[in-house]
Amino acid sequence: MTANKSITERIFQAIGFELLAILICTPLLAWIMGKPLVEMGAVTIAIAMLALGWNVVFNGFFDRMLKRWNIPHNAWVRVAHALLFEGGLIVMGVPLIAWWLSVSLWQAFLLDIGVLLFFLPYTYVYHWGYDVVRERLVMRSVCQS
Repeated sequence: MTANKSITERIFQAIGFELLAILICTPLLAWIMGKPLVEMGAVTIAIAMLALGWNVVFNGFFDRMLKRWNIPHNAWVRVAHALLFEGGLIVMGVPLIAWWLSVSLWQAFLLDIGVLLFFLPYTYVYHWGYDVVRERLVMRSVCQS
């Protein structure tokens, strides 16, 4: 993991993360749910935008609370952060999914849990792969200089 990335590179990495996830999830979820590809693509993009917005709001709030209460950033805080973030996303996402796809809240919840289970390894593999490719490109650039 490389800490010295520019804001432009971080934006590029985040957009790549979301675009690849949408390209993988849309056809897979359309097939699982028996829904049209366009409809599932629209809901996938909507959930990605919701997650992006929630990420900005939640992380800003969470960081302010840690600072205000002088709480150290340890493993337990990271676990609480992950659970609260995902819990909030489920609370907002499940009704949206149920409404958009005309399914029950239970079906939407199960779909959301399935997507979460996809994103756990996907996040790890994507960021690892990005860092490996980036390192090779940086090393090639340095060697050619």
